[in-house]
Amino acid sequence: MKRAAAAALAALLAAGAGAETGSIAPAFELPGTAGTMKLADFRGKPVYIDFWASWCGPCRQSFPWMNALPARFSAHGLQVIGINLDTKEEDARRFLAATPAQFTVVFDPAGTTPRSYGIKGMPSSVLVGPDGRILMTHTGFRESDKAVLESRIAAALGGTSK
Repeated sequence: MKRAAAAALAALLAAGAGAETGSIAPAFELPGTAGTMKLADFRGKPVYIDFWASWCGPCRQSFPWMNALPARFSAHGLQVIGINLDTKEEDARRFLAATPAQFTVVFDPAGTTPRSYGIKGMPSSVLVGPDGRILMTHTGFRESDKAVLESRIAAALGGTSK
């Protein structure tokens, strides 16, 4: 079952047109753990968007790091949004019970948001600037990615962390 879901998601993601660095981030409105959320709700703040699924091992590894991001970049007011792509919300909720998120989590079982962002793998992340433009994108997550990602985020936000 997980293999079939992974294959379906891979096909879905491959069909995406893509959002380029420097372009306006595609708008979205999705249900989440704290009600419906729109990207526009965060206008004027930098937003780190992470696309993840419960069956993705690197996604699980990234959660503690993402939980710490807002504090690390507090001077910039960085917000974190995790967009879950499981086809069944209960799979995501089980994951969240075991691996809590201290950031906004929304659900996109239809996969429309990753298509609009051109996401090709998971986890994938997109940094959106306060003006709504895409500042950087990244695919995958390994422990060794943390320093590089933090450096790229700091550079994109025009400074350093904290």
